[in-house]
Amino acid sequence: MGRRKRPLPFIEKLEITDAGAEGKAVGRSNDRVVFVPFAAPGDVVDVQVFKKRKSYFEGRITGFHKKSNLREEPECQHFGLCGGCKWQHLSYDQQLIFKQKQVKDAFDRIAKVPYPEMLPIIGSDKQFYYRNKLDFTFSNRRWLTDLDTSKEDGGPENTNGLGFHLPGMFDKILDIDHCYLQRDPSNAIRLAVKDYALRNELSFYNVKTWEGMLRNLIIRTSTTGDLMVIVVFREDDQDRISGLMNFLANKFPEITSLMYVINGKKNDTISDLDIRLFKGNPFIVEEMPSPQTGEKPLRFKVGPVSFYQTNSGQAVKLYKTTYDFAGFSGDELVYDLYTGAGTIAAFIARSVKKVIGAEYVENAVADARENMILNDIRNTEFIAGDLAKIFDADFISKYGKPDVIITDPPRAGMHEKVVKQILNLAPAKVVYVSCNPATQARDIAILDAKYEVKKVQPVDMFPQTHHVENVVLLERRPTS
Repeated sequence: MGRRKRPLPFIEKLEITDAGAEGKAVGRSNDRVVFVPFAAPGDVVDVQVFKKRKSYFEGRITGFHKKSNLREEPECQHFGLCGGCKWQHLSYDQQLIFKQKQVKDAFDRIAKVPYPEMLPIIGSDKQFYYRNKLDFTFSNRRWLTDLDTSKEDGGPENTNGLGFHLPGMFDKILDIDHCYLQRDPSNAIRLAVKDYALRNELSFYNVKTWEGMLRNLIIRTSTTGDLMVIVVFREDDQDRISGLMNFLANKFPEITSLMYVINGKKNDTISDLDIRLFKGNPFIVEEMPSPQTGEKPLRFKVGPVSFYQTNSGQAVKLYKTTYDFAGFSGDELVYDLYTGAGTIAAFIARSVKKVIGAEYVENAVADARENMILNDIRNTEFIAGDLAKIFDADFISKYGKPDVIITDPPRAGMHEKVVKQILNLAPAKVVYVSCNPATQARDIAILDAKYEVKKVQPVDMFPQTHHVENVVLLERRPTS
């Protein structure tokens, strides 16, 4: 007989002392760190461990002995199951304190370089309904909660749902009634599509067998009032597709861009597929105030797979911080690394001599070029390619030596080759925008060879979550 597994520990009266990585709160039991989602510093809780590692446990709350005075009643009925807003039980002021601490911890523990006192985090004017894009998933395997009336009378009539993946479960969907992340009519559209699908017996996707008609629903809103809806189908059944699309067009005349995709692949990516326009424009327009006094607002075309900062209001504050940190005099050559759709390039272009933008995703570079035409900006150039490969001596000889580098990499941070090339070029200033303070701190530790940290400005782009953006100004040290 094989050895029986020992039951995982049950920890009584665990005191929660901090907010930690990935939005999980932290306690200690017999010198072992315990990560607990949906807890708050100051809670005293009973915890059932569900994951055991050498240096830490992960557990879930089974009962409270004391509730923290930092707690607030969450707005959302789905809090605790949905992984989207893990900090909704903390007051917004406390969320900002913990986010600022997250940046400070990354600098102290990972970068280990001198830095000035951090500027107070820039909070979001909106704590709810701030996202301009949501992606919902259809599933014939929705999660059945204890409150689910369909659980009664011998089992559910149907298990179809439209909502978000449950954390750690690729095949289970939490059916969402009301989401507090995106403005109206986002909730109304999602509920109407689900109702139509059930009434007309359209099958919901099964990720295990790769069967089912309906796969995804993507909704994009903009500050200009434009509204994009994309329905992703698995099967090219034109009768059923046109039925649903006509229903949407008639019920929601405010939709300015109505599109659909046929995705017969096993993954959900649609950027490599033919996205078909059913009604309206193949894009929405986003608007952003220009940092230059007296200039008209910047306008950006946002297509179905375009990248645009998810919190439009905070994006302005993030870019304005970047712009101010760079302190342009007007004659600089600027490299904008990981430029995306060129939003930062457009934001700064009228204040510099030239901007060279580089980006891995070819679609984004196409968007960037179009956005420059839209704004009549003529002093930018964009290059598509993997920065680790293209950012070399030939690149520099072709485009010139930059006075300022702005870099806004993905969560993984910059490739070490890119960091070393920045050191090799040694521009006077580097402004590093990051959505992951840990990888930013790692890169800054390498840049410390020639640069000193002059300013650190955290920015909250995602209220109710643990995520935080950070902008750092690095200035080249004078050579002795």
